[in-house]
Amino acid sequence: MSQLTIDTQKIATSRISTIDFENLTFGEQFSDHQLEIIYSDGVWQDPRILPYGPIPMYPAVSTLHYGQAVFEGMKAFRYGDDKVNIFRMDKHFDRFRRSCKRVCIPVIPDEYFREGLMTLIDLERKWVPKAKYKSLYIRPIVFAADQTLGLRACMNYRFYIMCSPVGNYYAEGINPIRLTTMPQFVRAVKGGVGDVKVPGNYAASLYPTTKAQQQGFTQVLWLDAKEHKYVEEVGSMNIFFVIGDSLVTPPLNGSILPGVTRSSVLELANAEGMNVDERQVTIDELISLHEKGELKEIFGSGTAAVISPVGMIKHGERTISVSSEEMGPVARKFYDQITRIQHGEIPDRYSWCTVL
Repeated sequence: MSQLTIDTQKIATSRISTIDFENLTFGEQFSDHQLEIIYSDGVWQDPRILPYGPIPMYPAVSTLHYGQAVFEGMKAFRYGDDKVNIFRMDKHFDRFRRSCKRVCIPVIPDEYFREGLMTLIDLERKWVPKAKYKSLYIRPIVFAADQTLGLRACMNYRFYIMCSPVGNYYAEGINPIRLTTMPQFVRAVKGGVGDVKVPGNYAASLYPTTKAQQQGFTQVLWLDAKEHKYVEEVGSMNIFFVIGDSLVTPPLNGSILPGVTRSSVLELANAEGMNVDERQVTIDELISLHEKGELKEIFGSGTAAVISPVGMIKHGERTISVSSEEMGPVARKFYDQITRIQHGEIPDRYSWCTVL
């Protein structure tokens, strides 16, 4: 456990009795405490844990105007013996650190992030759901806190970690979802911030995603910003295709977020000797492969959903339909392996778990 002394102000009365753990939604209920670290005078100040609640902010705070902010999404899981596992903590912190550098936010010291997070989760361990396929979602966020309307990198920042007990991300659960392309919109371009986890990426996706949902789809399958033909990712997850006997996924080219679950899937696939191909895939190629019967499965990977099967993709007047009723065998294999590691049911051969 933590070797760092963290000032902790505990809540007077826990709110846990008000939470219906049998019917958890995603990201709408929050645990009792939050971690706070303030950056001022050129250094990150000592971490502290406070009761979850409002934070001070003025209308002129820079991040509200210019979006200098970064967030992460992580999860903690319950083991059968009541130990708690923070899944792939170091991998998430690596991405968080890289995202901060991209938008000129001072990187939080490793010890503050890791020890602060572990101390918070140990304090909130009763909030980690006991049921399998449920978890405690962990949301670190850092943002510029200067009061200024001038466009510049700021001198003051605030970092928080909050926690939320969650169930399935998609309303479909682990049943196949429906995607559509929207070539008239783009998510990100190479050289931009598509490969880091900043709020603006998600704000830009809201309008096309809402239009897609109004048409009966779950999410948008994003195509590249230049030629509008290469498949990149889904708004909330990376994308995989089972083509013949190969597992295919678009390469990380600067406009695709390097998903932690994506990395986990690739590690598992390589360990099993699967044919893995990280390459560009066009939407027209997918349609052709589908017509030839060579496109066996489509699924997405992400922290929120873990593995989500895709039953249908619509592109203009053409439609790809696969595994429309249930998760395919390859997706199911990865889903079972990852969730069993997360809950401590099989050995963690990859050192993915931080167990408290």
